[in-house]
Parts: sequence; C-alpha cells; structure tokens
Amino acid sequence: MTFIMAPPREPAGRARELKTRLPVRRSRPWLVSSYAILLSESGLVGGVARRRLRRLAVRALPSLVAVGIAALLALRVFADAPVEPPLLAALGGLAAALGAVAWRNAAAARSGRPARFRDGMELGALALVGSFVVAQLWEAHGPRGTSLAPLVDLTLAALVALMPREVAASLLALALALHGLLFWREGAGLAQLPRLVLRAAFTSLFAVLYYLALGARMAAGRRAEQAAVDRRLRELDERARELRLLAPVSEAGEGEERSERAERLAEAAVLETDAAAEGLLEMAWLALGASQAAVYLLTADDAELRLWACRPQSELLAQRLPAGEGALGGVVKRQAPVRLHGEVKSANHYQDGRRPRAFMAVPLKARVGGHLRGVVLVDRLVGEPFGERDERTLLRLAGELARAAAAERLIRDSRARRDEQERFYQAMERLNRTTTPREVFDAVIEAAAQMASVDFGAVTLVEEAGGHPRHRVARATLVPGGARGEGDGRSPFEHWGSLEGKLFADNGGLVACAVRLGSALPGKPLRLADAVVFDEATRLRGLSSLKVLPLRAGDTVLGTLVLGARAPGAYEGDVVRQLEVVALQAGDSILRARLFETTERLATTDGLTGLVNHRTLQARLDEHLAAGERYGKKVSLLLLDIDHFKVVNDTYGHPTGDLVLRGIARLLQTEARTTDVAARYGGEELALVMPETDRAGAMRTAERIREKVAKALFRSDQGELKVTVSIGVATFPDDGRKKTELVERADGGLYHAKRHGRNQSVALALLRGRKSG
Repeated sequence: MTFIMAPPREPAGRARELKTRLPVRRSRPWLVSSYAILLSESGLVGGVARRRLRRLAVRALPSLVAVGIAALLALRVFADAPVEPPLLAALGGLAAALGAVAWRNAAAARSGRPARFRDGMELGALALVGSFVVAQLWEAHGPRGTSLAPLVDLTLAALVALMPREVAASLLALALALHGLLFWREGAGLAQLPRLVLRAAFTSLFAVLYYLALGARMAAGRRAEQAAVDRRLRELDERARELRLLAPVSEAGEGEERSERAERLAEAAVLETDAAAEGLLEMAWLALGASQAAVYLLTADDAELRLWACRPQSELLAQRLPAGEGALGGVVKRQAPVRLHGEVKSANHYQDGRRPRAFMAVPLKARVGGHLRGVVLVDRLVGEPFGERDERTLLRLAGELARAAAAERLIRDSRARRDEQERFYQAMERLNRTTTPREVFDAVIEAAAQMASVDFGAVTLVEEAGGHPRHRVARATLVPGGARGEGDGRSPFEHWGSLEGKLFADNGGLVACAVRLGSALPGKPLRLADAVVFDEATRLRGLSSLKVLPLRAGDTVLGTLVLGARAPGAYEGDVVRQLEVVALQAGDSILRARLFETTERLATTDGLTGLVNHRTLQARLDEHLAAGERYGKKVSLLLLDIDHFKVVNDTYGHPTGDLVLRGIARLLQTEARTTDVAARYGGEELALVMPETDRAGAMRTAERIREKVAKALFRSDQGELKVTVSIGVATFPDDGRKKTELVERADGGLYHAKRHGRNQSVALALLRGRKSG
C-alpha cells in the first residue's frame, strides 16, 4: 500500500492575514495613460514616431523641392522677380537637392543595389525642372532675341535616353505638363493652342528620336563588342590548335567537342604558353643581340609555317611561309640547326624582302617523340655572324619553350582529369541519394551525359512473363541540346511517344544480348541504321555512336543503360570504363530503390485489400483538409460498411469473406479518381476521401458504388453470393471544419443507414433538411 501525503495547509487565519497585506491593484490616472499614449517612446509622437517622421521628411525633401520649383515656374517667379537673396536661395536649394539625389544614386549603383523608379524620377524631375528654370531666367535677364528653350529639349532627350522606359515616359509626361502650365500662365487663348500642340509634338518627337538614335548606337556598340570577343575567342582557339602540335598527337578525344570548362582551360593554357614564349624570345633577343627573334609553327599538314610569336616587331615578318622553301625550309627538311652570314638571300621571313647579315634557326621539337613542330630563328641586320655558343643558347631556349608548352599541356590535362573525377564522384553521390527507381533512371542518364557525349539515353528493365524474360523501356529521353534527325528536326528514333513503357520480348537485339551476356555492347563499331537495339519495330536514327551497358546488382542483371551520340567514336577507352562503373552503381541503386518502394508500400497499404491502411488514411485526410482550408475547397468523406458481413463469414467461411472484401475494394478503386484516397478503415469498413468534391457529387459517387456492389456476383467454393453496402457521407466544411467532426458526421450517416434498412447512402445534413421541410 502506498501513502501519498498532501501538502500542508495554511491556517485560515494566516490566509486572511496574507490577503489583507496584498496591495490592491488600482487603475492608472488618466494623465499618466495619456502621456504613455502620446509621449512615450512608442507613443503617437514619441521617439520612434519622431525618428520615422524625420527620415520621411529627409527622404521626401527632393520631391518637395521639385514640386516647389515647379510651382514657382508656374507663377513665373524666375521671369518676373529680380535676382535677390530669396531667388538665389531657391536656386541654391534646387542645386543642393539635385546634387544630393545624384550622389545617392551613384552610391546605390556602386553598392550594386538596382535602380528604383522613385530614385530615377527624383533625379529626372529635378534636372528637368532645373532646365526650365534656366530657360526662364535666360528669357528674363539674358540678351534680347535669344532663347534657351532648346536646353529643355536636350535635357529631356538625355533623360529619356538614359533612364528606364517607365521613368522616361513619366518625365516626358511631366515636361508636357509643364509646357501646358506655362502656356496657361502666359494668358494664351485658344488661338494659341496650335502653337502649344506643335511645341508638345516637337518635344515628344525630339525625345523619341534621340532615344532611338542612342539606342541604335548602343546596340551597334554591343554588336561590335560581341564581334571583338568572338574574334578573340577564335584566335585563342586557333592558338590552342597550334600549341597542341607541341604535345604528343596521340590523345584520345582530340576531335571531340569540348565542354565550356575544357575551353576555358585551353584558353588559359594558350595565355600561359604565350607568356612563356614571349619571355623566352625576349631573352634570346637580348642575349644574342638579335634584330628579330621569332617562332614559326608548322601547320597540321606540314605544308606551311605560321608565325606564332616574335620580338620586337611582328609587322615586319611574314605571317605565313612555305615549309619547304628558303632558309627556314632547310631547317624543316634537315631538322637540324642552320647558321648563315653575309647577305643571306635564302632568308625569306621579311615581308619587305630585306636580307639579314646573319641568320640562325634551330628546330622546335616535341618533348615526347621528338617530332618537329616548328622553327626558332634569330637574325642580325648588321654585325658579326652567330657562333656555336649562340647556337647552343638558342637550342637551349627552344628546348625550354617546348618544355613550357608541354608543362602547360600537362597542367591542363591534369585539371581536366580532376574535373572528370569530380563529376564521377558527384554522380556516385547522387545515385546514392536516390530513393525511387525514376530518380535512379534520371540520375544515371545525367551522370553519363557529364562523362561522355550523350544525345539519347534510355534505361530498360528485365521482367518475367510466363516464365520467359521480357524487357521494358522504363525511361527514354533526349538529353538537352542532344540529338536530332539528320536535317529533318525529328527525334533520332521512330515512335518517340510510345518508346517509354514499351515492352519487347527476349530477342537478338543489343539490349537482350547485353542482359544475357552481362557485358557492354557493341564491342566494335557497327552500322546503327541496320542494328536492332530494342526490337525490329524500333529503329534509332541520326546516331553515330551507341553503347548498351548492363545494370548489375551482384550476379543479377536488372536491365541496361542505352546511350547514343551523334559524334562518332564517343564511347571508347577510359570513358567506357567509367560508364561501366556508373552502370554498376546504378544497378545497386535500382535494387535499393525497389526495396525502399516495397517497404514503403507495406508500411502504407493494407495487405488484404491493397488499399491504403488506416494510418495513411488519417495522414492523407489531414493533408486534404489543410489544402481545403487554405484554398477554400470542398472535401468529402465516404465511410462504407458491408451489410451482414458476419453472416457471410459464419455461412461461407472467412476465406469467402476475404474474397468479398477484396472484390468491393477493387470496385472502390475503380470508381475512385486519381486524386481520391481509397482506404481500409478497419474490419469490413472502407473509406474514400474525395478532394474538391461537394456533398452532391459525393452522394452521386456513393450511390454509384452502392449500386455496383449490389449488382456484383461473388463466386466461392460454397456457391455464389451477393452483398450490399451502407454508406455515410460528410463534407468539409459544411458538416465540420475539423477531422473529428467530419468523421463523426460520416459515421453518423453510416449508423443511420444501418439502422434504417441498410443498402443506402445517407448524409445527415440532407436527412435533417428533409425532416425540417
């Protein structure tokens, strides 16, 4: 036995004594309350309100200055009043406001804040009003017969050209309004109205034409700038092709299209190698006392020599020379140094035909393989001939030049390889994060597209049908920017719309063979137009490269990854090995995603009926009610109960009862929409949640379900039988705004149907409406 001791009580007298000692709370005097409302820190005129008012006044000051100056213009103060301190003060205020707004806009532009409409209007209005003021002052105090009215048009045109469109349109409207106001203040009548219209038309036309002219100039400047950038990129690309001649030519993927990252790396390599070549030529020019030092590179066909770099003047040297002529041609043929002196008539590298007095050239060879890639030359127009020591120096410089190009090439290749590895690891990481088969399919195609040239990708899965394997195209997609037909703009395969989800039997195609053999196909190039990839009815077109890789999980082949590219030779060497590793990881990911889906399905569905279980029903009902509350939509709930189900179990046995329950569940799923939630509520009770459905629609659906159940015939070992159902209907928010209220109303309708004859659908709200009627 456990004893619980209550806390000790205070004596009654002690409690009364404490109560008498507590202070009595009294209301504050009205004076204190008024002070708190008005003058406290957060009061109506307190510190916070005063600070906000000061900020508002400072912020609105430029606009007030513009409005005030416009009013003085309308009153012709600047034309009629003498130049005295009040007028000078107004002009000073205008200048100060204009300077402050300009400084604030410049500070905002430096900080990167985008320009706002209000900022542009303040600056434009102050500048425009200022031009009107200057014109009016000049009219009153300037030489007679002169006018500064064009200043207003020029100011407006500049503002319209430089400001955004909405600000420009507002400033044009402001200028026209000021013209009209001044016209009215001058006392002009209707006879002068055409002059005002002509003036407004001229101002508008001048501003629009200036805007169009400046816009055309700016567009031409942008086009010229883009053309210069494109020209520079082409030069860099040409340089990169020349520099690759200094490295081994046997590099895989030389003819493939480069990615944007690879292009940037190649351009950086060009710039770095150019800098190294210029430095080495500077050393040769100074150390050997040469008049010219230059490097000529052989073209890809070894037919010409092209000038790559020189010191000090490139305009004197020929840009292209035949590879087999003159002194440079002798270096190319013999691949050995050449030294000449006297009047070197065979030297043909000067454009004006001049002849050097001393000439020396050495071959430029690749670091690996010793292939001839160009010629390095120096010459002297006057002075002594070159000696053996000079030749050794130039050979050493040529070797360093080849070393610099090869080193930069190695750095670029290492960067490219590192980027490939990073993409490979990112692909593995994304595959490991996938949870559904669809996510795995998209991830593996995207990963393959990052590692190789992929224009078309597909994933097939192996399924069992009647003891025989068959294949299903689970995913088929064109990679963005990928393949198209040969000139016709169509897809690279026929019947694109029906390819995804297509089933085909085990055949002699590449997909079926890759599954049977468990290896990548094809092993050698083939004519894709004649190859069977999926089946005879589906042909790929417009592709030059194809690879089918098996998706393995352990010793089981789950399907294949099909990749296609327009470029020939896209799947060779290291690329295939990387794709095989990705396909292997994708197989494990598909198996894991299937297990995840199976686990999730077991956790959310009822094993007997295949409907969602009670727990999932509650969660989905909460979601639909929350959406209905947020967007003002109706949500209806149907509760179904099988009439006399206990009699069915007692008479025909529980297996027959399970058969009836599964049959009614199938009928419920058939009548449910894709957005509805069909669930097993418990025992022989089923439920249907119908979002965006009012009571009338829910009653029609309930009646349709009830009638189809009543007509259904269930066959069992003990004979055929028919059953009926009773249905209760409730609708949110008419029957309740909470889930518990909605369930109670639907359950109440179901209970009424069971008590009053069964085999009927009841909504309590309709029942009560009939009774009250």
